[in-house]
Amino acid sequence: MGRVVTRSLAVSVDTLGGMATVVVYADVVCPFAYIGLTRLIARRGALGRDDVHLQIRSWPLELVNGKPVDAHFIGEEIDEIVPQVGDGLFSNFDVNAFPSSSLPGLALTSQAYAIDDATGEAVAMELRNLLFEQGVDVSDAAVLAEVAERHGLSAEVDVDVALAEYAEGRERGVIGSPHFFIGDHSIFCPTLDIKRVDGVLQVTIDEAAFESLVDICFG
Repeated sequence: MGRVVTRSLAVSVDTLGGMATVVVYADVVCPFAYIGLTRLIARRGALGRDDVHLQIRSWPLELVNGKPVDAHFIGEEIDEIVPQVGDGLFSNFDVNAFPSSSLPGLALTSQAYAIDDATGEAVAMELRNLLFEQGVDVSDAAVLAEVAERHGLSAEVDVDVALAEYAEGRERGVIGSPHFFIGDHSIFCPTLDIKRVDGVLQVTIDEAAFESLVDICFG
């Protein structure tokens, strides 16, 4: 897909004091990452594995691509993927409410993780729900202030934190989207099979790869 990278999900699994932590580099505006995160969180709940924490870190596609993410391009992708793997997601996505930048939301997420993993994950997923399910502009300062207030955070965000996480991701070898790092394994796009055939986006769930990821995270 060249430099137009619209999928970003990089995961590594670490064990700290017996508690598993899944580190995910992802952009708020990435629909493919949203699908992957939602599926992983749902499976975690079904398995009763709340001891496994997700740390969702910054991977801003506007920096990866060197230009703002095209709202209409994302909208077209969502229109194509919903009938294929939507699973009821993207119910009220509004291309006209697409954020001008994901950096403020990513920075707020980083701030939330400074409190604890539960707060960080809650903010990360709330921002995605606002964008993809409620059609809300998550770059709007008033929207971010409301999210911050709900979670006991300051509305003042420092995007340098998000930039530092992006630099960390590059150092760790996040090169594609999605790209998983699990232990010593580096795997590109293990949960979704994505391709274009005659200009048409075709997306299917790679169930075998997803189950393998689940086994590593929760087994």
